[in-house]
Amino acid sequence: MDIITTENLTRTFDKFIAVDHVSFSVRKGEIFGFLGPNGAGKTTTIKMLTTLLYPTEGTATIARFDILKQRAEVRKNIGVVFQEPALDTELTGRENLDFHARMYGLTTESRKKRVIKLLTLVDLLDKKDVLVKYYSGGMKRRLEIARGLMHSPTILFLDEPTLGLDTQTRRAIWDYIKQLNKDENTTIFLTTHYMDEADFLCDRIGIIDHGKLLVINTVDMLKKCVGNDVITLSCSDIDRLHKQLESKSWISKMALHDSFLTLSVEHGEEKVPAIFEIARTVNVTISSVDVRRPTLDDVFLYFTGRSMREQDHEISHNDTKKSPRFRLRWKR
Repeated sequence: MDIITTENLTRTFDKFIAVDHVSFSVRKGEIFGFLGPNGAGKTTTIKMLTTLLYPTEGTATIARFDILKQRAEVRKNIGVVFQEPALDTELTGRENLDFHARMYGLTTESRKKRVIKLLTLVDLLDKKDVLVKYYSGGMKRRLEIARGLMHSPTILFLDEPTLGLDTQTRRAIWDYIKQLNKDENTTIFLTTHYMDEADFLCDRIGIIDHGKLLVINTVDMLKKCVGNDVITLSCSDIDRLHKQLESKSWISKMALHDSFLTLSVEHGEEKVPAIFEIARTVNVTISSVDVRRPTLDDVFLYFTGRSMREQDHEISHNDTKKSPRFRLRWKR
């Protein structure tokens, strides 16, 4: 059953097209991710789906309610955690949750039970009476997620849920998201530009770039689009080597970039000697070669022609490092 559907969802700002005729659906109970660099249109999409922005064109339904005609019903069915913190730092964690629950009309007894349950879920029960201004960044993020769940929404929207957090805290947040998806049976729509985050959390991923939705599929199927193994190499004459390799039947896909080539092959480590021999016959010197399993960065490169790392300099080394079953590297 689809719980989110969009049809040609579009948003422009003057002449700038932030979201460009996006159509997709999200299944009930899944964790669905929008993966793309900063400025790709991820947050604008969430703002339209949560009724904070009117679409310029197109429409969408949330839990079968129209975002244009049934805005109040949409809001009753969603929880939202945006990038910027929105907690009252002069209240305790418990008071923040209780206030949010009051806004949604929960009874006194329901509020008490719900606060304890969610603070336990995000491991903040022992901090419930501490002022939020004394919380760490990770604690605040966990409290915001708990607050978004106070009224038992059908769908929880998370906009860059771990932005700016350290690696250890990010991993903890991922575990909480997985757990609440399981325990609360909440559909989760998240945006991220972290490859490992999308890989770990999402049942399906939509890759968005320059406002256009390029592809949607599971992580495994997206990686299979690239190939079994990926060989990345640089050399003294990239154009000449590219022409020599074009006719090789064992290369399923090949892309020429400014300073390097990427090849999709079977049994990549076995193909490296053949590539060196081909380069030698045309007097091309290979300066570096890298063999690995496909990653989401390769998927992004495959569909956009650019690496995510080229698009977003905020991604740390830890977030973009490869996670292959094997890795062969050689640099001259």
